[in-house]
Amino acid sequence: MLVIVLENAPPRLRGRLSVWLLEVQAGVYIGDFSLKVREMIWAQIVEGIEEGTAIMAWGTNNESGFDFVTAGANRRIPVDFDGVPLISFLPHSVN
Repeated sequence: MLVIVLENAPPRLRGRLSVWLLEVQAGVYIGDFSLKVREMIWAQIVEGIEEGTAIMAWGTNNESGFDFVTAGANRRIPVDFDGVPLISFLPHSVN
């Protein structure tokens, strides 16, 4: 299973993802693809995300049963803690 969540994504990227995946709610896409197709989809997301944020999660054979990647100006970043994926928060920027 593959799940992608987009926030503040350009319409052309959302349209492109709709070709490959089912958009079950605004900005939430699901599907089931091979590693090669998943990497191609992620490359398109990274290229087209602009000012938005994206996370892609998929089932895999590890301790937690899933893995994920993030893209964009997101405060949440993935961290590997002894093989367990966790989320780390970047501090708020002060202007």
